[in-house]
Amino acid sequence: MNINLHKRFLLLLGKLLAVALTVFLLYQAIGTAPDTLLSWPDILRKAVQSQHRYLFILSAILIPVNWAFEARKWQRLGHKLEPISFLRAYRAVMVGLTLGFITPNRLGDYAGRVLELKNKERLEAIGAIFIGRFCQLVATVLAGSGGLLYFILQFGWPAYPAVSLSLFILLLALCAGALLLLYHAKAIVALVAAIKPLRRFVPYIAVMGNYTSSEISELLWLSLGRYAVFLGQFILLLILFEVQLNPVQYLAGVSGTFFLKSVVPSVSFLSDLGVRELSAMYLFGLLGQVRLQVLSASLSLWLLNIAVPSAAGLYFVLRLRLARKGVKV
Repeated sequence: MNINLHKRFLLLLGKLLAVALTVFLLYQAIGTAPDTLLSWPDILRKAVQSQHRYLFILSAILIPVNWAFEARKWQRLGHKLEPISFLRAYRAVMVGLTLGFITPNRLGDYAGRVLELKNKERLEAIGAIFIGRFCQLVATVLAGSGGLLYFILQFGWPAYPAVSLSLFILLLALCAGALLLLYHAKAIVALVAAIKPLRRFVPYIAVMGNYTSSEISELLWLSLGRYAVFLGQFILLLILFEVQLNPVQYLAGVSGTFFLKSVVPSVSFLSDLGVRELSAMYLFGLLGQVRLQVLSASLSLWLLNIAVPSAAGLYFVLRLRLARKGVKV
């Protein structure tokens, strides 16, 4: 017991150090210049008083659309385990979002969706959830590789052609590998089954091998649809905070930001808050944009798509708990 307690303490300490490092890096990125932070209230006031403030409302309207794509994905994924209506799938997504809000890499999302299932073998849904998350990651990698390619050609190629070519090949290999794994999930199950210490996990992921190529393609398109909504929201917020770029730069900056946020490991308590902000400030900084304006847009995106829906999801979590206790809701 003392050993387990020691391990938990070290894990908690590691998480706190990671959060502290993220906060420090954010401060270093925006607080090193004199009076930088003092200009933030002025930036926020201009956004509120701007003639483009309707863009914030438009971004907010897209919140349910964003999660509707995810709900449709879960409906299609969960169908292999039990029939799920769209409304049930939406509720499961909201419960998972709320529980995942305070866990590293949104691990609570698994528990939320599993709890919403009626099937006695609920843990078999882990494989389905993994496929859904992996589809979203593949969509991010595909689009983000295009965004990073812009930065490689714009800033890397003139000075470091050999390095730039290597990065291009790496991105190409990453995209090909991600698609290969996605469309050959049976191979992943077989690999896990072949490794003796991991064999006990096979029942929980076996469903991954039951999805056909056409079903995977449908899931990938839904993931790309959700990605497009997310991308559009970020661009609208960047425009609101007076980040002025051409369309290609908007697309490259946002897709590159999402790519870096997805591939950089994070143990943040608040759904990876900080990783996206650092990535956005770095990439848009290369494009000559004011970091505080970019940070404001990124934090607004987090508020709209994570914080607000997670708070709303508390209602569904409460209903779920009452239902488990036999209370009519």
